[in-house]
Amino acid sequence: MTGELVILLLLIVTAVAFDFTNGFHDTGNAMATSIATGALKPKVAVALSAILNLVGGFLSVEVAVTVTTSVLKIQDTDTGALMSGLDAETAMFIIFAGLVGGILWNLLTWLLGLPSSSSHALFGGLLGAGLAALGTSGINWSGLTAKVIIPALLSPFIAGLVAAIGVWLVFRVTRGVREARRERGFRYGQIATASLVSLAHGTGDAQKTMGVIALGLIAHGTLSDQQIEANGLPVWIIVLCAGAIALGTYLGGWRIIRTLGKGLVELDSPQGMAAEASSAAIILTSSHLGMALSTTHVATGSIIGSGVGRPGAKVRWGVAGRMVVGWLMTLPAAAIVGAVTYFVGHLVGGVGGAFLVFGILVVAGGAIYRRSQQQKVDHTNVNAEWEGEGTELAPELATAGKDA
Repeated sequence: MTGELVILLLLIVTAVAFDFTNGFHDTGNAMATSIATGALKPKVAVALSAILNLVGGFLSVEVAVTVTTSVLKIQDTDTGALMSGLDAETAMFIIFAGLVGGILWNLLTWLLGLPSSSSHALFGGLLGAGLAALGTSGINWSGLTAKVIIPALLSPFIAGLVAAIGVWLVFRVTRGVREARRERGFRYGQIATASLVSLAHGTGDAQKTMGVIALGLIAHGTLSDQQIEANGLPVWIIVLCAGAIALGTYLGGWRIIRTLGKGLVELDSPQGMAAEASSAAIILTSSHLGMALSTTHVATGSIIGSGVGRPGAKVRWGVAGRMVVGWLMTLPAAAIVGAVTYFVGHLVGGVGGAFLVFGILVVAGGAIYRRSQQQKVDHTNVNAEWEGEGTELAPELATAGKDA
């Protein structure tokens, strides 16, 4: 087995690990509101979301193509060969280091219960590793701006506006309906809209990892853009990535589900349904257009909009503000980790450097997981009352909500 093949295999394993973290990190985007309003029991919600994420991974590859072409410049679009001066090992190490940056940021923000963007953690990691290895010439700045940065800036506002209008209309139309009857009816509607968000999430987010694996195969020389355009992605990539994100979703990112469902707005069923419908419409539209949109940005914007659109609803702007800070930090923070990872691995070089970086990832990931168990959030306390303005579960609530 050659050194290049070993690095490729480590890259694929790390990509699948990123996809898994994407699943549990972003479960809340689809199911937080349904869990918070009681429309679905927590474990039923994550199981349903996992199944629909799996199905969604097979529906489209437009976003995967965006990932292979819109962030890094490693392949000559005319000839299909690697860019001049770039060898296969270096190209794969750039992608590998970028994945490590994305995973570590995902795990850190999950620990803090902060709904940051898995997508932008990935793109930030790739950006940092690409800059470290190739300089500014290795980045597709126009593609990054048009397909990643502009949608990231606009999507929360668009989602919030759509959700706010939807909530206002719902309460306007149903103002003569008894509250108990309205709640019951909209809870059934939430099951449908939450399912649609899960399907949309699988359609968008699983593809990002598919694109990264495809990028690794392109760097290795096993695949080319022309082959992808002619025949689509290899089926095994789709199956692997859809399965990984579904498994991560099933385990449930309870810390982030709690922040989205309880920390931003005290939701009722009409608000939850409006937020989910807004999220699903925007995510599906962006996936069709090949935009690598953050489902976290969309879902958070929708939830805030559902609070703004209902007179008298309380939006916790302190929590929302910390989320925005996290969003702004995601791209540069993941880029720094990606760049440092590349330099560390490149310093050792070859297979030894790749195994060193992989070992650091495993140790750091294990440390974050152990820290999370000191203040555990799971299906038993995810709906415990929110106290204060923080994003973590208050210590006194760590054992509360056992009947949730």
